[in-house]
Amino acid sequence: MTQPLNLSGATWTKSSHSGGNSGNCIEWAPAFASRGAVPVRDSKDPDGPALTFTPTAWAAFTQGIRAGEFDERHALS
Repeated sequence: MTQPLNLSGATWTKSSHSGGNSGNCIEWAPAFASRGAVPVRDSKDPDGPALTFTPTAWAAFTQGIRAGEFDERHALS
C-alpha cells in the first residue's frame, strides 16, 4: 500500500478553464508529477479531499478535454 501524499505545502494551480462564477473550478499541484502523482482538488473546497492521478492518466484526461470528448454535444453523438 502506498503512503498518502502530504499536500499541506503544495502549490496549487487553478485550471485555465476555470473562470467566472460557474462553480466548476479545479486546481492541481504540478510539482508532484515528477513524483508520479497529480493531485487535483475542488478550488471551492481547498481543505477538502484531493483526487490523485498518475501523470499518464492525467495527460490522457486533459487530452480528452482538449479534444472535446467530455462536451455535452460529443456525448450525444
